[in-house]
Amino acid sequence: MDTLSYKTISANKATVQKEWVLVDATDLVLGRLGSEVAKILRGKYKPNYTPHVDCGDNVIIINADKVKLTGSKWTDRVYLRHTGYPGGQRETTPEQLMKKGPDRLIKKVVKGMLPKNRLGAKLLGNLYVFAGAEHNMQAQQPKQIELHKLK
Repeated sequence: MDTLSYKTISANKATVQKEWVLVDATDLVLGRLGSEVAKILRGKYKPNYTPHVDCGDNVIIINADKVKLTGSKWTDRVYLRHTGYPGGQRETTPEQLMKKGPDRLIKKVVKGMLPKNRLGAKLLGNLYVFAGAEHNMQAQQPKQIELHKLK
């Protein structure tokens, strides 16, 4: 039996095929949007997925200001952070983050679903969020996808 035919092909930086993907966030639930976008950024839908390589696609999210949360999560959910000084714990709600900019809220949600290392930081750099329907990435010719149709 020839064992060379059973070698596992591992993707690397040179062999990865990266694409540009456009996602319309209108009336999508924030957490479900975030988990699907994190999978696309990570490359888990691709057959040549390799855990330690950035083999995911670049994602453009438009209409980020039209994302929705169920129930009263806009005001009841609390995000905590710490300044590093005594008594420096700060809390924010999704409503406050949305006022600062919808890109902050969506990037925070997606960042929490990515690996907590240098690869996760690099993957988050492949995410572009725009509040309205217009974006400045037309030169990349992104293909629009429906998140609920991904398997």
